[in-house]
Amino acid sequence: MTKADQDDATVAAEVPSGFVLMDKGLGFGDHLQPFYRRVIAQDSSLGFVVGPQHLNLMGICHGGALMTLADMAAAVSLHVRRDKPRPAPTINLSFDFMSPGLPGHWLQTRTDHVDMKRRFGFTSGVVLDGDAVIMRYSGTFFLPSAESPLGSNPGAMNRLIGDDAPL
Repeated sequence: MTKADQDDATVAAEVPSGFVLMDKGLGFGDHLQPFYRRVIAQDSSLGFVVGPQHLNLMGICHGGALMTLADMAAAVSLHVRRDKPRPAPTINLSFDFMSPGLPGHWLQTRTDHVDMKRRFGFTSGVVLDGDAVIMRYSGTFFLPSAESPLGSNPGAMNRLIGDDAPL
């Protein structure tokens, strides 16, 4: 696929209804731009149209882009369920790549499982291209207390989950 074909394919997919463009200023997550979020009650999803900036040398979505998307989606799925969202550092993430993310395709996350204990959160979900599973993920996250230096910037979470998220 030529660069011109990739650019044409990128504009082919449309962002589904309800997804909002993420603001920049998310640190490493800005490498996914443009990417989108949707939060409905306690369900959240992140997604992007696979563009040239997401591709590896084989012309498919880079695994690092998919892993970054999954890491952020897993964390957001915890945050929208907490009384007071705070940053939750990743302890462990596991990934199973099922099929390639193709240029111009809309990919989005779906979190299937969230379990929170006193200090740890556990999530699992998938990255989807329509109904096709591109990647499975599961993660463990540390849930710091409000007194912890790790949990001392709750305003940072509004950048990720949005001020409009129904908390």
